[in-house]
Amino acid sequence: MPVLDREEYIEQAYFYRAFRERVLDGIPSQDVLSRIGEELLSTTRLPMAVGFMYAEVKISGQMGPAMKQLGHYFTPFQSYVIIKAEEDTYNRFPMDQALLVLEREANYRADAPTPAGLFVYQFEAISRNRLGYAGGLDAMAADPFYNESWSDYILLLNARLGDVDFADLIYSRSEFLVAQMRRRDPGFTPKFPILFGEKEGKIARANHGRDPLYLFSALQRQLHYPEVPRPKRVDEAETRLNLLEQQVKLLENRLKLVEVDLKGEIDMNQLRVRPEDTAGIPDHWGLKASDLDDSPSDLEG
Repeated sequence: MPVLDREEYIEQAYFYRAFRERVLDGIPSQDVLSRIGEELLSTTRLPMAVGFMYAEVKISGQMGPAMKQLGHYFTPFQSYVIIKAEEDTYNRFPMDQALLVLEREANYRADAPTPAGLFVYQFEAISRNRLGYAGGLDAMAADPFYNESWSDYILLLNARLGDVDFADLIYSRSEFLVAQMRRRDPGFTPKFPILFGEKEGKIARANHGRDPLYLFSALQRQLHYPEVPRPKRVDEAETRLNLLEQQVKLLENRLKLVEVDLKGEIDMNQLRVRPEDTAGIPDHWGLKASDLDDSPSDLEG
């Protein structure tokens, strides 16, 4: 797929923001998709893409697979993020968080994106939200914004992550490393394509051995890289309120039982299990132990 025009990413950013706000307001995704296409700029291809997604969501109830089918418009990374949000796993990735990630990415693409800036943003989004490096890096490498050298580098990370410090992976492909090596050897020629600038290399070198999140934060402060939205923290007050509501319901049920007991209105028949409410009385009930040793023909009789 080709890289889209700037106006497409502007409309995408609006779509993700409006979609997120309306979902948070409690509007079903299907209803949002059925109406939001009218708000989008008709000279872009996004209204047609939204129309296709709406038709698919009515059938399957999911938006991610529809985006994946529109590979000529949505990038594999965009589809991957929505698919992970729609998965029902223990590590729940909220849909509003996914839409915010894509909104900020679209805003960055509409401004003055660089491969290094987009790479760091996407990688941090995968890391912070625990979306899975294997599938996430494959989706990133397939993005048409990256050239062949970048795609090869991203795929290489699958094998190097965990063995090599992430800051070193940036430093080793930076102009800063080349400058340092040429001070010692003016004829130094790097073996691999240089992907990061001198400033990125300096920041990566300064963050050697530290948490990669510090590196991401420094790149955002110093080079104005896009900031990845932080995952929402668990609201302790809301959790306690839900627990309190459950305890109140239990107390109400117990009080009802106490009131009934005091009034002497307990009907034991309501608590007794009746044979007609089960699979029926077993055939061998009422037989003596000696009868059970008889042949099956005797039992049938």
